[in-house]
Amino acid sequence: MTALHHVVAGPADAPVVVLGGSLGSTLAMWEPQLPALAERFRVVRYDHRGHGQSPVPPGPYELADLGADVLALLDRLGVERAHHVGLSLGGMVALWLAEHAPERVDRLALLCTSAQLGPAQRWIDRAAAVLAAGDVGAVADAVVAGWFTAGFAAREPARVAAARAMVAGTPPDGYAACCGAIERMDLTGDLATVTAPTLVIAGAEDPAAPLPHAERLAAGIPSARLAVVPDAAHLASLEHPAAVTALLLDHLVGAGVHDAGMAVRRAVLGDAHVDRAVAATTPFTAPFQDFITRYAWGDVWSRPGLDRRTRSCLTLALLAGLGHENELALHVRAAVRNGLSAEEIGEVLLHTAIYAGVPAANTAFAVAQRVLDEIAAENPATLHRDH
Repeated sequence: MTALHHVVAGPADAPVVVLGGSLGSTLAMWEPQLPALAERFRVVRYDHRGHGQSPVPPGPYELADLGADVLALLDRLGVERAHHVGLSLGGMVALWLAEHAPERVDRLALLCTSAQLGPAQRWIDRAAAVLAAGDVGAVADAVVAGWFTAGFAAREPARVAAARAMVAGTPPDGYAACCGAIERMDLTGDLATVTAPTLVIAGAEDPAAPLPHAERLAAGIPSARLAVVPDAAHLASLEHPAAVTALLLDHLVGAGVHDAGMAVRRAVLGDAHVDRAVAATTPFTAPFQDFITRYAWGDVWSRPGLDRRTRSCLTLALLAGLGHENELALHVRAAVRNGLSAEEIGEVLLHTAIYAGVPAANTAFAVAQRVLDEIAAENPATLHRDH
């Protein structure tokens, strides 16, 4: 593994966002996004091995090597889990992490990238050109031509020139070895195993990773959604920084709601239940688990307008009236955690009998009695009225 050059910005106690850049870039490519992200997150930008100020170990490189570098960086920083945002090669690395180290990935944003970016000969030829010249400047013009639309290049020649200088300054051995990693990369087979909530961003005019590549990612990853940036080529983050930053914030700040919702969910339902639900999550159920955590627990249950005792009363009445017995059993336990006594739960169900019907309440009383008996056997003091 290679000790990557990196820069950290933002509050030390904030959620961590890792930013990985394009082939031929340095961590400076994320400067337009940095101010907004660093207000809310601990932002870790890094240079890939063979790029920028990172070491240039001998090739060949595989994508797994680049992914292991990032995991080692997280370990050195003491970061167990992070949001991962990657563009082009950085997106490939982030996707590799989501497939092979999902426990280290919270949310995933894949920009202008692909799970398999052929043809292989394209990368063989590019690596050969760089090594023959001993200078990445030999391909810099062609690379940057794909990074920006013609209109942007005409409007912003200084920014295009800066991007070209960034590409040309890449160590040739490192650049060529990373070309080889892309040449041999195929992440398509494991897309369905990705459980991280995923945002796929594509440039509508991207010639390097055209829109069908993004569509393939969005279709293959169960929790993914696709956003297309109009009039953008490969480096959409530089060509349309405001639009890309807004998309990233919308996706990543949602994680803050998710975290808050998870805290409330655990407080109401208990760690044991939530741990079982999390452990049972599959790629098929991951979007639903994210949905209920953010919207039910992070939004409605977290609102200040009603206290949790009142919300438990309402939830018990509705579940009893609708005949949702499994959920009712779960929320009888939750109601006790929220401070309701057995007598108060009985009053809620008696009230339900008037407005939702005796048969529904009869079933609900039986479910509640069973759960209350279980709770009493576990800890009788739990059911004592203390208010």
